[in-house]
Amino acid sequence: MHVLVSRIGVCALGLAMASSLNAATTVTGQISSTLILTNSCLVNGVGGTTGLNFGALNFGTTNSLYTEADAQVLGGGGAALSIQCSAGTTPVFTVTSGVNDGKSTGGTRALADGAGHFAPYDIYTDSAHTQILANSGTINLAASTGAAQAVNIYGKSPGKAGLPAGTYTDTISVTLTF
Repeated sequence: MHVLVSRIGVCALGLAMASSLNAATTVTGQISSTLILTNSCLVNGVGGTTGLNFGALNFGTTNSLYTEADAQVLGGGGAALSIQCSAGTTPVFTVTSGVNDGKSTGGTRALADGAGHFAPYDIYTDSAHTQILANSGTINLAASTGAAQAVNIYGKSPGKAGLPAGTYTDTISVTLTF
């Protein structure tokens, strides 16, 4: 009987050893994940680095004998210019030169009809037209939280006697630093 128990014991031991040879092996480790974010801004909801549309300063339609025309820079959808930058940045908006600066008395900037006639105008940071924004003038925005900020820019053309009817335009360069 003793021999039978010994044989059963040897068989059980052999089975245990064989099953441990076929047992699954576990290996542990990790996966490395990375995301690099750079500061950026959206202008009127659009991103990019050059050629962005910062809006339009449209004085509308009036007669050639006007004495004042007012406008506001509007971005997309008829709202004020919108700047949305990465949280933690402090955006600075700079209005540099226009194509026709200094070509008309009565304003620092001018709209041209392409035939040598110029309508004067100036740019302001307030709707009452008391805070003029000179060439290369800056608007310091609040430190960004990541939410869009409205930038209010206004224009005023005081009118000028002797201007013929026509379409008068100007292109103003701007930069956004953040």
